Amino acid sequence: MTFQENLAAMPAIDHLSGLNICNQQGETVHHIPAAPGKLGSLKLYHALSQEFDGVLNAQAAERGLQLFAEHVADAQANPGKHPNIDLLFQVKAENQTLLLQPQTA
Repeated sequence: MTFQENLAAMPAIDHLSGLNICNQQGETVHHIPAAPGKLGSLKLYHALSQEFDGVLNAQAAERGLQLFAEHVADAQANPGKHPNIDLLFQVKAENQTLLLQPQTA
């Protein structure tokens, strides 16, 4: 399935102002705003938050990479172009555990 097809099956995000990704100490290490150009990533990370009970670990990162579909190859070929995909690569490679905290509007 394509990224757009995957997005269509995910829960709505119109109640969110963004999503914080925090380390184990509660510090925000990454933020995805509810802004044009970021809504697909916000929707995907929100879905991961629901599926994995607010935890972003290697298993959740692998699922996220599956959902990003065709964008993963572009992210691999162009590091830095897709920071929300790059974060999933990092979490998986370093076996990190981060916390997903959706922010309501």
